Amino acid sequence: MATILPENQINQELNSSVHQFFRNQKLGTLLNQSNIRKEAGISPVMLVQFIFSLVLQKKNLYRTLESAREPEAPAKDAVYR
Repeated sequence: MATILPENQINQELNSSVHQFFRNQKLGTLLNQSNIRKEAGISPVMLVQFIFSLVLQKKNLYRTLESAREPEAPAKDAVYR
C-alpha cells in the first residue's frame, strides 16, 4: 500500500532535489559568470531556484507571493527585478 505524503512534505522534497540539482550542475557559478549579480538582498541563485521550483510544483508566482503561507518566499519586488 502506498503512503500518501502531505503536500508540504512533497514540496520540501522537491525543493531539496532542486537545490541539489543546482549545486551539482554549478548553476550559481554560471549565473555569476553571466554577470547576474545582486548587491543586496536574496541571491540570484535562490531566486532562480524559487522560480524553478514553482514551475515544477505547478504553482502561480503571483498567488504564491501574495499569500503568506510560504515564509521563505522572496518579496515581490525582488522577483520582478
